[in-house]
Amino acid sequence: MDSRLVGKKVGAYRILTSIAAGGMGEVYRARDLRLERDVAIKALPKEVADNARAVERLRHEARMLAALNHPNIATIYGLEELDCVPYLVMELVLGQTLAERIAAERLEIEEALQIAVQLSEALAAAHRKGITHRDVKPANVKVTPEGLVKVLDFGLAKAVGEQTEDGPDDVQSMITSCVLIGTPAYMSPERLRGEPSGQTTDVWAFGCVLYELLTGRRAFDTSNVAETCAYVLTSEPDWGVLPFETPGVVRLLLARCLEKRAHHRLQEMGEARGILDSVVECRRFEPPQAIWIEGVEAGAHASPTC
Repeated sequence: MDSRLVGKKVGAYRILTSIAAGGMGEVYRARDLRLERDVAIKALPKEVADNARAVERLRHEARMLAALNHPNIATIYGLEELDCVPYLVMELVLGQTLAERIAAERLEIEEALQIAVQLSEALAAAHRKGITHRDVKPANVKVTPEGLVKVLDFGLAKAVGEQTEDGPDDVQSMITSCVLIGTPAYMSPERLRGEPSGQTTDVWAFGCVLYELLTGRRAFDTSNVAETCAYVLTSEPDWGVLPFETPGVVRLLLARCLEKRAHHRLQEMGEARGILDSVVECRRFEPPQAIWIEGVEAGAHASPTC
């Protein structure tokens, strides 16, 4: 990780240490010298710090976060500048990312469903504000030590009616020019084809994350970008690896979220939230019983309610 900012002061914040890095930005832990609390500061990677589009993307992320106020979405505190470069000041979220949590061990189904309920609520809240995240994946979701889910990184978020300038989004352009506006394993078919995409692109990504929470493996994953894109566009996930005790309604929900045709896909994250919340409540009071249901596309073994 780049530690070039460690020890420097950005506004009223003293940079303490580098805690994360990625293609869209670098995140530091900093001390708020006025309020005496630790915060997270997101900076552009040094390679693109003077790139006008990259700078505007960071400012855009700040505007998206400022429009949201939800316990399952990381809170923005402000936007600071140092040497004409913007820095995003945010709530410091402790804990593991879902990517780290899934890699560490297989999640129990109750934990997976409780995480999915909170994630679906966060996305539903963003959608109610007219904002699509467009980069939902385990690396962009954290679970605090208290079990609270926090959605991070709205750098690719888009408001309803907003025109974005992402550059090439189609498969061939991504392969030849290495322009990756998102992560292919979680990108909806319409985004990979470069078609207009709306909130159902988050529904697709949510389905990918839910599948991964339940199985410990990606729904669409191969050894290279081209194969992954082709897999998303043409193939189904391996439904057979879902745990035997996965409720039937959850299997059906997954199938609806991962419908390749956007207009046939589940249209509302609020509906996903309602389904999952009902399943979680049901399982608290009634032991699940796995039974065989004929004709369930999302897998063979399913329970009708719990």
